[in-house]
Amino acid sequence: MEVKPLGDRVLVEVLDAEEITKGGIVLPDTAKEKPQQAKVLAVGKGKVSEEGKVVPPEVKVGDMVLYGKYSGTELKIDDRNLLMMKEEDILGVVNK
Repeated sequence: MEVKPLGDRVLVEVLDAEEITKGGIVLPDTAKEKPQQAKVLAVGKGKVSEEGKVVPPEVKVGDMVLYGKYSGTELKIDDRNLLMMKEEDILGVVNK
């Protein structure tokens, strides 16, 4: 199924949380923190400014992003954990 975000919304795929700590301790599912990193799958056309002009989004498909802990609306499509959020909920782009 293909989903196209509207306006300034972004569709991201949530990356799995780490299962092993740096010290080598294996974490059970109940102890894992909610992940805050995701991959951008689709982007809307952008936000409409007060002057009526469309401001294009800063993120693009394929970007790895960080987002706020309680941002977006959770979706489950084709057994994938996805989030639909406004672009302003994205904190930054991860460069590797």
